[in-house]
Amino acid sequence: MSGIGSKGSDLIRRRERVVCRGVGQLSNMTAARASGGTITDLDGNTFIDFAGGIGVMNVGHCDPEVVAAIRDQAGALLHTCIHVATYEPYVALCEKLVEILPHGPNTKAMLTNSGAEAVENAIKIARQATGRPAVICFTGGFHGRTLLSTTLTSKVNYKIGCGPFAPEVYRLPYPVVRSGQQDDVVGISKRELARLRLALRDTVAANCVAAIIIELVQGEGGFFVAPPEYVRGLRDICDEFGIVLIFDEVQTGFARTSRWAAFEHYGVTPDLSTWAKSMGGGLPISAVLGKSDIMDRVAPGTLGGTYGGNPVACAAALATIRQIQSLDLNRRAEQSGQSIRSRFESIASRVTNVADVRGLGAMVAIEFAEGGDPAKPDGAVVKHIIDDCRERGLLLIAAGIDSNVIRILAPIAIADSDLQSGLDILEEVILARCSQTATARAAASTGA
Repeated sequence: MSGIGSKGSDLIRRRERVVCRGVGQLSNMTAARASGGTITDLDGNTFIDFAGGIGVMNVGHCDPEVVAAIRDQAGALLHTCIHVATYEPYVALCEKLVEILPHGPNTKAMLTNSGAEAVENAIKIARQATGRPAVICFTGGFHGRTLLSTTLTSKVNYKIGCGPFAPEVYRLPYPVVRSGQQDDVVGISKRELARLRLALRDTVAANCVAAIIIELVQGEGGFFVAPPEYVRGLRDICDEFGIVLIFDEVQTGFARTSRWAAFEHYGVTPDLSTWAKSMGGGLPISAVLGKSDIMDRVAPGTLGGTYGGNPVACAAALATIRQIQSLDLNRRAEQSGQSIRSRFESIASRVTNVADVRGLGAMVAIEFAEGGDPAKPDGAVVKHIIDDCRERGLLLIAAGIDSNVIRILAPIAIADSDLQSGLDILEEVILARCSQTATARAAASTGA
């Protein structure tokens, strides 16, 4: 591809004139239409989409059933506000969520607009239910960009100039496990659980902690997967001290990890959980689910909002769930995840600057570092790889505190031919770019 065309250039110029630059821009790519696993820009160039709108399009772009549900609902009821009048799509979606994502014998739900809103409301629920103020979160975590969710978010670049931040938030190291550490998973889990117990004695008293919130697979943090031993221990500690355990499943939910929820891989049920992204098939909607005895300790009127659970977004979410079931996307995610992982492991065996390949289901990432040393993250080579792939018609995004991780969030419904073509492009670019980087560094080290 020759890069951005005249129509795209014009739109970018218009954007620069009127859109606040605080709204991040990863590239000059534009989008005019999309279908399945591809996006077409304003100049007619088509890209294989391995970003999925940052994990939103699991069911694929413009799925016909989702589009039809949106059209039908838009012609019947656009908005009334759930606080003013109860409408069927809101209740039907909550019924479906409770059915597929049970939190014990009795589960309740509430609907909001975004992942950040879901997190905010989960914290409010936990604080009301326990009467406690403090929240424990983790390094590498991403929970949104509102004030409280930004406080919970780890990466400093998302928080520049946004303080002072919300009080009573405490951060502990995430139980990071790389592929080469699998033999020490139990040891790492014990160490980090001991660290948590110590923090409840020397940092914040257990009887002051309302909630612990964790991503079972970190999204922005680089697709680190929490060890099962750690998650089970976390559940035990929360039960021991009456702390609400919250799983942030915003990026992991709705077939991304080859299950409805990442927590299904662990055999551990949270007290509360947060959902968004691929739940809506492309429309903004999110949810908090939880054990009813916790959810119902909240005072009426303290949760909700004008647009939360909009009828059209609810209709889109219901159609998305039906399509996930109809297309058997959980099974497809397991298969595509194995294919992606195999390709990445093959690449890692041929270059020296891959530090790790990791993930769960179709949520797979490859980490780059100088000489393969995780202590020397190589964000520069990742940027080059992403730019080179975009020039060849493949859309990718990075992750990790140092942006040195390429994460795959392709629609799970992507055609296998598009998935393999995208992996072919990515493999060729990585091998070429890593070879260039190695040659340049060798020359620099010898003074050539």
